Amino acid sequence: MKSLNRARTRAGVLTFISLAVALFSGTATAQSSVTLYGVVDNAFAYVSNQRGQSNVYMSQGNLQASKFGLLGAEDLGGGTKAIFRLESGFNSLTGAQASANAMFNRQAYAGLSHERYGTLTLGRQYTPYFSMVGALGPTGVLTGATGAHPGDVDALDTTLRFNNAVTYASPVIAGLAFSVQYALGGVPGSIASGSNFSAALRYDYKPFAIAAGYVKLKDIATSPALGSFAINSPVNNGYASAQSAQLIAAAARYTYNDLMLGLNYSNVHYAPGSRSLFADEAVFNSYGAIATYRFTPAVNVAAGYSYTRASRANGIGDAAQYHQISFEETYSLSARTTFYALQAYQHARGQSLIASGGTGGVAIANAVAVVGDSQNASPSSGPSQFVAMVGIRHAF
Repeated sequence: MKSLNRARTRAGVLTFISLAVALFSGTATAQSSVTLYGVVDNAFAYVSNQRGQSNVYMSQGNLQASKFGLLGAEDLGGGTKAIFRLESGFNSLTGAQASANAMFNRQAYAGLSHERYGTLTLGRQYTPYFSMVGALGPTGVLTGATGAHPGDVDALDTTLRFNNAVTYASPVIAGLAFSVQYALGGVPGSIASGSNFSAALRYDYKPFAIAAGYVKLKDIATSPALGSFAINSPVNNGYASAQSAQLIAAAARYTYNDLMLGLNYSNVHYAPGSRSLFADEAVFNSYGAIATYRFTPAVNVAAGYSYTRASRANGIGDAAQYHQISFEETYSLSARTTFYALQAYQHARGQSLIASGGTGGVAIANAVAVVGDSQNASPSSGPSQFVAMVGIRHAF
């Protein structure tokens, strides 16, 4: 009889625990959320000139970078949420990580958000400069692969990320929002060494939107705060030894029914230091115009033109100039799956300062074409380059 009572007691306790776990799980589910998301993007590509040869190959991450991520939020009450994001880029043709030494190479941060007071996050993050100005610039409309300014010299594509970053983003008030970010260098004895800073603001009013942003990079070659920064194309790799870089950009859009028109501008300034391989400050100015038109809810076309000019510096008399025109056509099979076609042509002239192969130095050479940032590792051997791609992107 006692055994039967003990069995009944144990069964009652287990039932109570099961109900409590179920109730707790239901409450946690209601207050918390974790979303798995990502993109797989592959295409066939043709390039007229890759270091002297035409090429037909498969390319990935063209319309959007192939990636996956986890986005989480927990409601803490009173309008406050705890949030986090882990995002990893990968090569969807081979399955390899985009960065060998960083699983979550794109973003990895945690923080708090409040509907009235804004958002504070800590970790590896994109800059406000990219988040606000890039969203209105050429890579927010045209794909970064072929629509970015030559070599992504102004980092308006997804190439600029800060480690050890503290970011504050304001709520939107009467159409205006701003964000500031400081990335700690972590150098003993000097809080400023290796640190980086970015700030941006955006204003939206009915069909009009405008944004402006600023970035200051220090100790480009050694800063632990600088997570990634594209300085690997013949457009600007001659300045990879810069002590600092300053980036300023602005972009505006106007939308009327199915038509969107936009303008953008950027100024990039490289300053030498005691260990730099160049002596004079160098400046790149880029001017651009973009347009899109939606024929149907499924069919959209876009076009863009940009002109980039370098300053006369470091012994260069005929400064490099780049003219680029880009087109994009998309057909959406669903909200997640899109067929796309891309075409872009660039013509370069003048001279640029480039990294001189295995010598570890720099040299003056004729400027070569490098469409967007799709050909940074395989630029043209001459002044012209044409790129065409046909692919499919699926988001989940």
